[in-house]
Amino acid sequence: MRLTVRNTHKYLSFFISLQLLLWTISGIYFAFNKIENVRGEQYRIKSLSNYSLKKVDFDIPDATSVDIKKRLDETIIVASTKMGMQYFDEQGSPIQKISDIEAKQIVKNNTLLKPIAVKEINLPKKGSEYRGRQLPIYNVTTRNANDKEINVYLNVFSGEIVAIRSAQWRIWDLMWGFHIMDWQERDNIDNLLLKIFSILALISSISGILLFFKIDLRKKT
Repeated sequence: MRLTVRNTHKYLSFFISLQLLLWTISGIYFAFNKIENVRGEQYRIKSLSNYSLKKVDFDIPDATSVDIKKRLDETIIVASTKMGMQYFDEQGSPIQKISDIEAKQIVKNNTLLKPIAVKEINLPKKGSEYRGRQLPIYNVTTRNANDKEINVYLNVFSGEIVAIRSAQWRIWDLMWGFHIMDWQERDNIDNLLLKIFSILALISSISGILLFFKIDLRKKT
């Protein structure tokens, strides 16, 4: 019995040692990096805006929620409806996409970053920096004070900054993929591989504890 436990612990430990190492390394990285900085919150400029709703007088059918936002100097209405997200000006007319120049101006007004170039993204991509965001989306390439490249993602209609992605975020994202054992999409924490390795790690730990106490009992006798 003791030999069986020892062999089980030995081979299981060898088999899962690499993943345990990745769990440890990623855990250390998470502990030493503030999530606010990873998300780029340090680059945002928090400012107050004045909203005038005097001109807003129209119906939005089948709306589940309505939000008021500021797009440069324009007040816009963002509505979540059965038809998807809809964007209106104060008179109730659908608004057009912001231009490249407007996208740069929004980034300049709302962040500490220097906008360089703008690219529109229309197709989803597994494991992308903008995954989970509504498409189409603008990717504004910027530089920070240390001349490091930062990607800023904007909603093409509201101009809202929906994500800021730096090298720090990319490392975090990679470590998160290692941590949850989802190396492509890096979002699925309910995957089978993670469950299997978690159970194997538990068995390895239990067998190691059993070996420890069995060795101690033999020494005492």
